[in-house]
Amino acid sequence: MNIMQKLAEGCMPFLYFLESIRNPFFDWFFSLITHLGEETFFLVIAILFFWCVNKREGYFILITGLVGTVVNQMAKLFFRIPRPWVLDPDFEIIESAREEATGYSFPSGHTQNIAGTYGAIAAYKPKKWKTALCVTIIVLVAFSRMYLGVHTPLDVIVSLLVALGLVLALRPCFATEDNFKKCMPWIVVGSVVLSIGFLAYVLSLSGVSFLDPHNYQSGLKNACTLLGCTAGLVLVHFIDSRYINFETNARWYAQIIKLIGGLAGVLIIKSGLSAPLTALFGNEFVARSVRYFLIVAFAGAVWPLTFKWFSKLEIGFMEKFTDKVKGWFAKK
Repeated sequence: MNIMQKLAEGCMPFLYFLESIRNPFFDWFFSLITHLGEETFFLVIAILFFWCVNKREGYFILITGLVGTVVNQMAKLFFRIPRPWVLDPDFEIIESAREEATGYSFPSGHTQNIAGTYGAIAAYKPKKWKTALCVTIIVLVAFSRMYLGVHTPLDVIVSLLVALGLVLALRPCFATEDNFKKCMPWIVVGSVVLSIGFLAYVLSLSGVSFLDPHNYQSGLKNACTLLGCTAGLVLVHFIDSRYINFETNARWYAQIIKLIGGLAGVLIIKSGLSAPLTALFGNEFVARSVRYFLIVAFAGAVWPLTFKWFSKLEIGFMEKFTDKVKGWFAKK
């Protein structure tokens, strides 16, 4: 038994304490709040900033998430620490959380996602209210993973530290437009190298006796996802920097239409193409890489082609409504 697993087992009394104070309201609340750390929510937040707020900040969120996920997933396979209910069969979790608790326990993927995402948001042009809001969300999601019984404090704390380290390390690269232009090519190349390295590491574990098939499949799935995303990032950065150079500005209602329409396209690729691509390639992992490549390519190089049109979109009755609302606030 390795030292990290002993540390994880030493955290079980705290999880038993949380189990003892569970009640229906907190079960519902933390089961709801924990979803903020899932992949889909990360995609929505990153895309929202990328399309509608600030492209450079969107890249910051996306890169922090991608690099953090590679580090997180590699650590899971390297340390191979079981989930709390496996460490102690007498421990009970909130059953609704079991489905998303795949793979090994250490470190926490949900915590990594939420801390990287909202850490990047807080660090980019920081303001007190924004920092307070982001920290609150991070703490709630991190605590939810322990309350639900799917992670130990060790899993959560290490994920928080890794995410914080990545945010602080990457922040200077996105602080100014000049830094962004100089650093982004190297960041893109580095992300691809990390993803290829992670996939190679996972493939090297195929058939080893100490790794059960379920966790190996989970690691391979994540490796293929990340490879597809980083391959898409190469295409997006090249096309946008050379040809598109899209701007995010548009009227508020145009931003909403832009976001809803674009997310619908992402959802069609993410969910609608899963079965067809698997049938086409005959391998679910290859299909997954292609699917996530298409998601990133659509989000960064296809949908932005519409942004010039959205920046000029003007709807008469919406303009009147906007002016009326402004008038109300002006009177106050």
